[in-house]
Amino acid sequence: MFADILPSDPAAVAELRFEFRHGQTRLAHLHQKAPLRVLFPDAPEGDIPTAALVNTGGGLVGGDHLAVTAEAGPWARGLVVAQAAEKAYRSSGPDCVLNVTLRAESDSWLEWLPQETIVFQGARLRRTTRVEVAPQGRLLAGEILTFGRRARGESLTEGLLRDAWEIRRGDRLVWADALHLDGDLAEMLGHAAGFAGATACATAIYVADDAPNRLELARELLSEAGEVRCAATVVNGILILRWLAPDTAPLRTSFAAFWSAFRVAVAALPGKLPRLWYV
Repeated sequence: MFADILPSDPAAVAELRFEFRHGQTRLAHLHQKAPLRVLFPDAPEGDIPTAALVNTGGGLVGGDHLAVTAEAGPWARGLVVAQAAEKAYRSSGPDCVLNVTLRAESDSWLEWLPQETIVFQGARLRRTTRVEVAPQGRLLAGEILTFGRRARGESLTEGLLRDAWEIRRGDRLVWADALHLDGDLAEMLGHAAGFAGATACATAIYVADDAPNRLELARELLSEAGEVRCAATVVNGILILRWLAPDTAPLRTSFAAFWSAFRVAVAALPGKLPRLWYV
């Protein structure tokens, strides 16, 4: 089941699978290879099993090759959250490659809840998130990017950032998207037809049979975004949301508010994110 993640052997691996057994969701598979670790904090009463993904190396450097896989079997429900913001450090030349595979099988619910990835000046990051959702399966996933260390006044002028998504329903590719920044990053990030000076962006997707019917709900939940620019749309049955902001803090606030309210409305889950999100 996990053999097709990557064509070559990654240096760091985290694989986990939730399954529904004896009336509740349980961890059925766990494989981890340093510096990736998976911890299992107690979920609040009424919430679903939670896995916390930890990079004990402290960040991503040129030449790193990491692979993360999270699966929810039939009727299982699970949430995977990042333990902290990820940092992509300056590279002397090699790319850092991160591959994420998410699978939600029939009648399952899987959440992939990030914290921000901070892209340092001169970093070279290639991340691909592959999503597979079976009929009657449901998945809510996202990513947040911060361009440079804003507290230090750092802006991105050079480096490489490729952040790609591939979503399949059954065996059919239904949505593919890639952000590719290379060369003069300052011009791309500052251009009015691009990021217009924004220093943070985010994406969230909801993949489920009822995703097209949730568009109005999503737009209502985004209506109080303030200085954050955000929008929602449906493409090939996939609900897609985007955020742009001049700073990460208000974007995080808007992103968390949407995520909390959406999981209440769609999955009847508590309207509060894991405690790790607020640490």
